[in-house]
Amino acid sequence: MSDPTHCPCGTEKAYAACCEPVITGKAPAKTAEALMRARYTSYVKANITFLEKTLAPEGRADFDRAASEKWAKESAWKGLTINFLKDGAEDDETGVVNFTARFAQGADEYEHREIATFRKEKGAWVFVDGKAPKPETVVKSGPDVGRNDPCSCGSKKKFKKCCGQ
Repeated sequence: MSDPTHCPCGTEKAYAACCEPVITGKAPAKTAEALMRARYTSYVKANITFLEKTLAPEGRADFDRAASEKWAKESAWKGLTINFLKDGAEDDETGVVNFTARFAQGADEYEHREIATFRKEKGAWVFVDGKAPKPETVVKSGPDVGRNDPCSCGSKKKFKKCCGQ
């Protein structure tokens, strides 16, 4: 984050008033989104213990602590975007958070897109699992351009001799 006073999760709140109380255990995450934001911030801060602690019980056996720590420490975290939410409010028992986390490793920049599911365990939100979103199907809406048709770029050449090469 460029501003150290703001929480890395992108809420524009101070870290001490946003994710820090959740990560340190001073306050519970009130919503699935709040837990998602705290988990992202834990990657930024390389707090792997919080990540493991907030997993659903069935996910803890497969948790690769070393790989998570390596990813957290070797990445420059660039920001979190919440794309959409389904349920996950204080009164809900389950929730879904679709998010994009941006990070860099060396000179390469990446986007991690995930649809994360959460549920309450004994009144506390836990991360159940995450899946990659399905790619959007692109449907061509314009007319087909034939090889001998004029190129659509306006060059007055045939498509096959211009953009079709």
